[in-house]
Amino acid sequence: MNLLNTLVDKGLRRETPTREEALAVLGTSDDDLLDVVTAAGKVRRHWFGRRVKLNYLVNLKSGLCPEDCSYCSQRLGSKADILKYTWLKPEQASEAAAAGLAGGAKRVCLVASGRGPTDRDVDRVSDTIKAIKEGNEGVEVCACLGLLSDGQAERLREAGADAYNHNLNTSEATYGDITTTHTYADRVDTVHKAHAAGLSACSGLIAGMGESDTDLVDVVFALRELDPDSVPVNFLIPFEGTPLSEEWNLTPQRCLRILAMVRFVCPDVEVRIAGGREVHLRTMQPLALHLANSIFLGDYLTSEGQAGRADLEMIADAGFEVEGTGQVTLPEHRTGGCGSHDGGGVCGTAPAGAGACAGTSSFGGCAQAEAPAGAGTAAEGAGRADEPRTDLVAVRRRGAGTDLAPNA
Repeated sequence: MNLLNTLVDKGLRRETPTREEALAVLGTSDDDLLDVVTAAGKVRRHWFGRRVKLNYLVNLKSGLCPEDCSYCSQRLGSKADILKYTWLKPEQASEAAAAGLAGGAKRVCLVASGRGPTDRDVDRVSDTIKAIKEGNEGVEVCACLGLLSDGQAERLREAGADAYNHNLNTSEATYGDITTTHTYADRVDTVHKAHAAGLSACSGLIAGMGESDTDLVDVVFALRELDPDSVPVNFLIPFEGTPLSEEWNLTPQRCLRILAMVRFVCPDVEVRIAGGREVHLRTMQPLALHLANSIFLGDYLTSEGQAGRADLEMIADAGFEVEGTGQVTLPEHRTGGCGSHDGGGVCGTAPAGAGACAGTSSFGGCAQAEAPAGAGTAAEGAGRADEPRTDLVAVRRRGAGTDLAPNA
């Protein structure tokens, strides 16, 4: 296909595709799916080789959020039967993080429900960051605490945070249909605050909320303009007890096309498969590793994910390798302080005209932190690819906030 050849050439040059080309990727047929994966895989391997970065989530405070984000199981008025608890102590959070680090995670994502942190909350998280970094040389810590006030990003950076996650989630045009208690502009402002403080910005999206192809392309192009270092791609799990519980719009093939489109638009950026991969990609998860270079290990915030051991086996069986703490994630031209341990400089800079995508959310951040990704058995409820797979949605009952060992 001439389209795919053109997109590969542009991806290797870090050249932005046109919106029409991005839309065309989403519009390809299932017959052409392997060709799409192959083409996007060439771009992924050029910039990231066969490395897969592992990230691990620690939910510092679960449930009881005053915001009304429709996709979120922790939202105001949610009837989802999730774990609810207040702030973990620094030593509790550090203990929870240790399980992920032992499983090979390179980055720990500290997430807390709520509109945004108070100054006291920033102090709590700062103490937690220091506790995790003591004795864990080379570990990256990303905070995801909601909307930031002036000066808070700088304080997190001083405490040792490497990154900040805040997702755009969906297009500006449809954002008001998903959330009414804050605006799309509020989210953009927080990403800018993270950048200005020298934190590596992480910002992404949620697919499957009933959006159009145009909405998906709009949000990904908006992310590229923001230029974060990582882009988490979440696939909505329609959690019972939330307004979007009936939105089962994704197939494995659709998810792969979305990941390929993100890779073409954001060729040299960490693209992370976040919440929902087990539910929507299912047995096609290994193919997604040819598109994304980063995943979450084990469980998520309010839902259970694939067993950590299964994640590691999948990576090895697909011919990929886990990225070590001594390896720099991003290509050299993007590591002027982001994605490396050298520090200094404002994150996300790239040569003039090069462009790059951004990423703030993933299940490493608050926005889509609530769309549960599931475990469960594939035998029950198996049917057509577009049928609801409620059997795969499992509420997290282990790890942070419980007395049971975490899954990592």
